Amino acid sequence: MSDDLQAVGDKIERLLDGLRVAVIPREYEHIEEVVRLVTELYGAGLERILAIVGPDVVPDLLADELVAGLLLVHGLHPDDLSSRVEEALASVRPFLRHHDGDVELLDVDENVGAVHLRLLGSCDGCPSSAVTLQHAVERAIREAAPEIAIIDVEAHDPVLVPAGAAGAGSVPVALGRKPAYEHCPTGVAG
Repeated sequence: MSDDLQAVGDKIERLLDGLRVAVIPREYEHIEEVVRLVTELYGAGLERILAIVGPDVVPDLLADELVAGLLLVHGLHPDDLSSRVEEALASVRPFLRHHDGDVELLDVDENVGAVHLRLLGSCDGCPSSAVTLQHAVERAIREAAPEIAIIDVEAHDPVLVPAGAAGAGSVPVALGRKPAYEHCPTGVAG
């Protein structure tokens, strides 16, 4: 998504977060309801547009990052989450293979918004394997499946993490963890 559109999305989230703490809870429920109804209205409009233009136009629509994101938000994207994650991984495999590496999708948990990956190959002695993973794989997954909040990675080759080290057998990288709390776990608002 372009930086301008990302900034708009971030601003909406900040404004809603500010309202959540600034207004009476019952008033915030009304605000949430208005946002939900407007989103539902636009989703119904998008669904009608898709029906009018027909399936031949869908690939062109998916090529536009904003439109593809809107289709995702409204549950109208034709590809399921696992397929989109697999496609994202396929797009970075040539880069990873160039470094004698690969990545395997082990699991997708749609309820939590998490993927479980295994780093394969050597990238032997390459101190940047975690950075490579973060920049190539995370970006590809985030673009194809923005609803993913957790990317959990384990190493297939124990050479990647020295034997006996804490976390041996897994890459000590927690990409994009975004905990969702109903209430502040420390009890401190803010």
